[in-house]
Amino acid sequence: MFVHPSGVDVSRSALRFLTQQLCRHRRGIGSRRRRPSAGRQALLTLAHLRVGHTYAQLAAGFGVGTTTTHRYPTEAVELLAALAPGLAVAVRTASVKAFVILDGTLLPIDRIAADRPFCSGKRKKHGMNRQVIADPFGQMLWASPALPGGVHDVRVAGEHGIVDALSEADTTCRADKGHWGAGGTVGIPYWGRWETLSAGQKAVNRCHAKIRALVERAIATLKSWRLLRTLRCSTLRISELVQAVLTLHLTSSERGQRGSVITA
Repeated sequence: MFVHPSGVDVSRSALRFLTQQLCRHRRGIGSRRRRPSAGRQALLTLAHLRVGHTYAQLAAGFGVGTTTTHRYPTEAVELLAALAPGLAVAVRTASVKAFVILDGTLLPIDRIAADRPFCSGKRKKHGMNRQVIADPFGQMLWASPALPGGVHDVRVAGEHGIVDALSEADTTCRADKGHWGAGGTVGIPYWGRWETLSAGQKAVNRCHAKIRALVERAIATLKSWRLLRTLRCSTLRISELVQAVLTLHLTSSERGQRGSVITA
């Protein structure tokens, strides 16, 4: 296997933040001096999440064992996931916005045809359904725990209490037709074939589509972490991985240092 230097398009603030969390964790558990350092562990974790390299590729690139490249990112992901904001925090943030946008996205997984609960009939592939809340500028505020891809969007939103939480905060929400029947403050387009809708209903649907399209920025931000494009891990870890990515995204956004490139 050939090894060469490469760049990871993650902000330096994310690297510093994760390094600080790992240093604090090591002191808390009384860990002896490890090799690699906390900074190296943080960089390894970011390379794993952002680029999606396998453990064997990471081991060759960082000059450590394959077991280490599995254990260290797992430890870091658990720390980051624990720091991710819950739905209540996200709703408080959303309550000061003019409105929020709710949409579901499918994170592809490697499953066989027999795993029917994970198969999305709409997208014709296996995956895990995540609900994403974004602000009017398309910035991701929150991502829900994962449910099998065969679960409908409106059911996912209901099971996680998203609709009730937004209604209690009196926060206007825009969603697609997949959330038909959600109720509360969730608004969806007019239902029906285009030719059967009135001119006014068509105008409303066009306006709604323009607003709702902004959530694609949040989903693109989520999937810019290439590990999430095709997940080969246990489905039990997917929620933790997305929560870790959410923490890193919010950390970088708050410090306004997105776009820096760090070298692996």
